[in-house]
Amino acid sequence: MQDIIKNLPKLAKDKQNENKKFFKKLKSKPPKDLDYIMQELHDDEFQRTDCLQCANCCKTTGPLFTDKDIERISKFFKMKPQQFISQYLRIDRDNDYVLQSVPCTFLDADNYCMIYDVRPKACREYPHTDRKKFQQISNLTIKNVAICPAAYNIVEEMKKRIK
Repeated sequence: MQDIIKNLPKLAKDKQNENKKFFKKLKSKPPKDLDYIMQELHDDEFQRTDCLQCANCCKTTGPLFTDKDIERISKFFKMKPQQFISQYLRIDRDNDYVLQSVPCTFLDADNYCMIYDVRPKACREYPHTDRKKFQQISNLTIKNVAICPAAYNIVEEMKKRIK
């Protein structure tokens, strides 16, 4: 898995132009059954992929924290939301709450999430490959294929299935 993670940014960069063209075409004329196809590709890939062997998303990027996330997680820690924000978060240039640093503060040595049951919505939905109206998040997906081996595999399989 470490070899795959190490090579992923280069693989994604090599495929970037191809992926951009594919997603541009997909956006202009999405197949009627796109949501169904994406759910199937996502489910198939995650039967083969064990995120605990990777956790590259947690090691290299941080999620956005919504107000609901902050409320839920601070409650889990028995803290006031403002205390949680002060201790763990910062505001980024888009005015969103994000982690103060990566790798994620809540990732333990075995790639387990210490707040898994209350993790942010962005973490629960990552890599967003089963999202409805998938064609609307092409820019995000292009970024994710450089981070998540599963997202990379799903997009590669998607290009074979959708001509």
